[in-house]
Amino acid sequence: MIPAGIEVWVVDDDSSLRFVLEEALQDANMITKSFESAESFIAAYDNSSPDVIVTDIRMNKLSGFDLMDSVQARDPKIPIVVMTAHSDLENAVLSFKGGAFEYLPKPFDLDYAVEIVQKAANSKNEKLPSNQTDHPPQAARKIIGKAPAMQQVFRTIGRLAKANLTVLIHGESGVGKELVAKAIHDSSARSKKPFVPLNMAAINKELLESELFGHEKGAFTGADKRRVGRFEEANGGTIFLDEIGDMSLDMQTRLLRVLAEGEISRVGGQQIIKVDTRIIAATHQNLWALVKSGKFREDLLHRLNVMSINVPSLKERKEDILELADHYLMLAANEIGVTQKVLSQDVEEIFLNYAWPGNVRELVNACYRSTVSSAGREIQSYDLPQEMRISTKSAGSEGWEESLISWATEALESGNAGEGALLDLAKPQFEKALLTAALIYSRGKKQDAAKLLGWGRNTLARKAKEHNITI
Repeated sequence: MIPAGIEVWVVDDDSSLRFVLEEALQDANMITKSFESAESFIAAYDNSSPDVIVTDIRMNKLSGFDLMDSVQARDPKIPIVVMTAHSDLENAVLSFKGGAFEYLPKPFDLDYAVEIVQKAANSKNEKLPSNQTDHPPQAARKIIGKAPAMQQVFRTIGRLAKANLTVLIHGESGVGKELVAKAIHDSSARSKKPFVPLNMAAINKELLESELFGHEKGAFTGADKRRVGRFEEANGGTIFLDEIGDMSLDMQTRLLRVLAEGEISRVGGQQIIKVDTRIIAATHQNLWALVKSGKFREDLLHRLNVMSINVPSLKERKEDILELADHYLMLAANEIGVTQKVLSQDVEEIFLNYAWPGNVRELVNACYRSTVSSAGREIQSYDLPQEMRISTKSAGSEGWEESLISWATEALESGNAGEGALLDLAKPQFEKALLTAALIYSRGKKQDAAKLLGWGRNTLARKAKEHNITI
């Protein structure tokens, strides 16, 4: 419910956006006032103040961040909704550090914007914490993503900049989980302290205890001197435990003690050592399934999963593929010392239609390999790895009818589709595929996607929830 008489001030140098946003807010019974610059807003703010502020970031002279600083200095309880066409991680992090209530990448759904303003108005009486730091996130410049799923990752990283919480990152191999962990660290108050990454699957289980916690001289054969472990190295900073699902139960028990007590002891030692180390863990596995099978401690999972982030696969963020390719082609050219290569139109189509089972890591490798193998400035299809050419050609030549027949045959043979149940089993698959396609085509705009499907917004929201699609 929208509180009566809510006054919302809209600040943006785009007059058309101010107009349509004001119209939508007024239709929701809110009082509005608009400004074309941060300067005109600040002049009016000296005499009165709104209940909610909606501001752009990049404007002439003073920016939205300058505006936020002015508001925070006078009344940090006024909720500020930040909107921007430059929706990268750095802007998201700086917005939340500056005290933003929410962050809206342009273009946005007007109904959603009104909903956010309503939530902001309802939250006005809640004290907003302010423990911002001045440094911009260094890793922010390395993460690229305009896809809705990546924007959600950016929002979560931004919120975590103020919170010293344990984080569990989920995602397939190669999606960039370590990059996300580094961005969380660089955005936090711990950024000037060490970030120490460690892959559980890459270290011999017999050596992992010493690697994590260190050892005393003589603790085992070959331990000819004391060694500090990774937790002590990361003291004051962050330790990133990748592939946490591969950790043995014995090590899980020791890790649980670190989380519960904030202390360790070296292998072969008796001394209790206090450590102030933030833990960020990551996995490509279903840890709840490992809990059920007795391979992962449930109490440890609860300790790790205080805040979770799901990093989407590359096939879930196709709108980012060409921008990612351009970025890594630039890096490859700089490292190798050649002119940056560009993708031919045919190769762009291959990149967009390829399944990318290795995710961003595979795309990076393809960019570096093509930079070396391409004789001209334009990368052609024959410069690509053979598996990419074959896979894309195969995927394009098989009609969806053949795929559907294969799926239905498998469902019948497996016994999943009983008598009269085949259509009922297929319907959710159709809905999920069509809903995903509509959201991709509309660039995540719910209202446009709903129109494409012939649904209302409420129906779209309900179906998205049923099919576990984030919108």
